[in-house]
Amino acid sequence: MNKTIPVIGKDVIESLTLGMYEDSRFIYREYIQNSADQIDKAVEQGLMSKNEEEIHITIDDINQRVEIYDNATGIEQENVVPILQNIAKSTKQRGKDKGFRGIGRLGGLGYCEKLTFETSFKGEPIKSTMIWDAHLLKEIINDRNNKDNAVEVIQKVTTLKTEKEDSDKHYFRVILEGVTNDVLLDKKLVEDYLKMVAPIGYPTGFIFSQKIYEFINQNDFYVDEYKIYLNRDLLYKGYTTSIYAGSNGSKKRIDEVFDLRFFSCKENNELLYWGWYGVSNFVGVIDGEANIAAGIRLRKNNIQLGDKSTLLKLHRNTQRGNYYFIGEIHAVHPDLIPNSRRDYFGENSKCHDFERKLQDFFCTELHGLYYTASKIRSANRDVQALVEFEKTVAEKEKQGFNNKGDREKLYEEFEAKKKKAEEAKKKLDNIKQKTEDPNTPVSKIFERVVTTENINPTQIEVEPKKAKGGFVTDKYSWLPKSERKTLSKVFTVIENVLPRELAKNLIDKIDEELRK
Repeated sequence: MNKTIPVIGKDVIESLTLGMYEDSRFIYREYIQNSADQIDKAVEQGLMSKNEEEIHITIDDINQRVEIYDNATGIEQENVVPILQNIAKSTKQRGKDKGFRGIGRLGGLGYCEKLTFETSFKGEPIKSTMIWDAHLLKEIINDRNNKDNAVEVIQKVTTLKTEKEDSDKHYFRVILEGVTNDVLLDKKLVEDYLKMVAPIGYPTGFIFSQKIYEFINQNDFYVDEYKIYLNRDLLYKGYTTSIYAGSNGSKKRIDEVFDLRFFSCKENNELLYWGWYGVSNFVGVIDGEANIAAGIRLRKNNIQLGDKSTLLKLHRNTQRGNYYFIGEIHAVHPDLIPNSRRDYFGENSKCHDFERKLQDFFCTELHGLYYTASKIRSANRDVQALVEFEKTVAEKEKQGFNNKGDREKLYEEFEAKKKKAEEAKKKLDNIKQKTEDPNTPVSKIFERVVTTENINPTQIEVEPKKAKGGFVTDKYSWLPKSERKTLSKVFTVIENVLPRELAKNLIDKIDEELRK
């Protein structure tokens, strides 16, 4: 029986490069990932010590050129063609290496005119250069009259060159020339991306960095970290304690992370994941535009999977639950394997265990935390509103009312605020009674939100003193009654249409004129 030999069409190359990801910046992640794997091997082989590694990303927006360099193992000359010309034929191990599908290195083809790989292996006096003509590749793929299959296309667009090199050198360099994507040439956008995606360390300016490392060491966990430079600047993760709102031009600080909480989860005595999250006053969802670290991020081998929205589906509030926090989930189990797009895991039983455990944690501890914080803030506002309104009543009684209706309206409003404050006080007392441990997040939020300058709303006596204030026009006794009545109406209109302070100033000015 004759068997038809399958042919792999040329369009598969496009699907594995330009069509694979939504964000063009993924190419930096892929090349960093490959460099990190080779650095691990170099350390394992004794070629270098940890902390001697260097991954350099250089963006030259003027000449539309990007370069990614590492000082890891490099590639032996005999393996240059099998590794750099073949597609999806990787020698890496699933569950151990960060990359393993053999397609990430070609990601740059969709965004440049020429993609070049330069490498040298220690002990070999040879530098090997593999060039991919990305411009020609796109022309062939777009030419629907061209019937070449994928293998034939690759043979046409690739060139191998060799030249002499110092036998002590070992490196791998990726060069993208004629970069056609502006995002890849924007240093700020690339930096923001790498600060959340790359396997780098926590910044010393983030006051909880040491606390995270202590937790890692105490539990014998391990976190992959590498020295990665962007245009010679060493990169660190993008975490800060400040939480902002607004755009870059008008950002304002609205909250702060004042504590971290840690957690971990085992299944059948095997570690599934560990993580941390920031505790703030939870004044609302964290704006992802003003805060690049918004959301609890999912990481494997300390490389981010997906983005800030990846874990939303596991929260009780699936629209915004993840955005009340900053934090990280480090997936550890070897069976939690990133999918080809690296935006989540491939589906298997261990992935289901991961989701079940994490969803339970999100829907109980985390949801309960920001929900309770919201209740504390709301109740505190109601009590403070009464405190402030008492000052308004006292001031109005001293100044006098415009008319009887004005006085009755104010006292009715006072009674309503008093009732609301009493209910709020009960809520605060109830929350405080349930949080006797001062080290819990709720206790700390309660202390920060409720205890203000010499005022503790849970101790305020909310019994109103309903005094009977006079009328503001009583002091104009020399005016006829009809004129005082008209003046009362004028004052009422002023107070109804103008802001409080402006209305007071205008009435004071009228009073001054009337007394001349």
